[in-house]
Amino acid sequence: MPELRQNLATKEWVIIAKERARRPEDFVKKEEKKIIPEFVEKCPFCPGNEAMCPPDTFSIKDEQGWKVRVIPNKFAALIPEISNDKPNLIGLKRHMPGFGYHEVIIETPKHNLTTALLDISYVKDIILSYRERYLWLSNDPRIDHIIIFKNHGEAAGTSLEHPHSQLVATPVVPSHIRARIEEAMRYYDDHQRCVFCQMIEDEIEEGIRIVAENASFVCFVPYAAFSPFHLWLLPKRHYPQFGDIKDNEIMDLAMILKDVLFRLYFGINNPDFNYVIRSAPTDFTRVNYFHWYLSIVPRISKAAGFELGSGMFINASIPEESGKFLREVKI
Repeated sequence: MPELRQNLATKEWVIIAKERARRPEDFVKKEEKKIIPEFVEKCPFCPGNEAMCPPDTFSIKDEQGWKVRVIPNKFAALIPEISNDKPNLIGLKRHMPGFGYHEVIIETPKHNLTTALLDISYVKDIILSYRERYLWLSNDPRIDHIIIFKNHGEAAGTSLEHPHSQLVATPVVPSHIRARIEEAMRYYDDHQRCVFCQMIEDEIEEGIRIVAENASFVCFVPYAAFSPFHLWLLPKRHYPQFGDIKDNEIMDLAMILKDVLFRLYFGINNPDFNYVIRSAPTDFTRVNYFHWYLSIVPRISKAAGFELGSGMFINASIPEESGKFLREVKI
């Protein structure tokens, strides 16, 4: 019979539709993997086309040239060149200038690779670039929140095929981030324990939803996963901001992220996906109740009217079976 499950970190409810649940292998993409060339002449992110992009804000190079580039988004959602005036409230209308930063992390010179297939040194450099830009932007006192995300594939909203991710720094904290922080604070007040730390401990002990684990990180399908193969990747060490990741943890994160994306790539045939680093606001440097994490959402199911109307998702997969399926993908 169907089951309602709640994620205690977010207080979001999910319906696990057990009677109509599909087997994990039923979610494997049926179409053949698209053949993509290593270089595309008109791609602005391919080597030799650097003049088509704004100047780098950060880069990592070796003797052969650049490995990772960070540039301002040419079509930025927010821009730093305007004033950061306080919100102006007129009746029920509140507005402010579109100040902020929007950057693109070009992950590799090769047009046809994805994180799952990159050499581990490139994945490490991508994460190092995330941290360096996060730290630099968090030093701007006008910035309250930084989000790092990747869109992979058309269903995930990508507009350019070349492997890249993005960073947006905003002068406001989005309401759903505030809600998550408030729920985490409430749990801490009730239990004197970080809910994310408790979740890590429980998932490792139970083991049935674990996908991968190393010395610094663990990845699992949440008990109340809102869609098939939805994954959370958390650091075992408690710290609220992604920017505080240590050098040795960068390599561990690179290894487990590549591992997990490799399992998705070969286990369900390179699905479109989004991942997002959910970090505390920039002034939450030392709090006991919030814990940053990386969420991965394969785009293999669609939200419809019920989800829009209720705010709850119906998951046609069983999290324990999804975790077992990915855990058993041979790497």
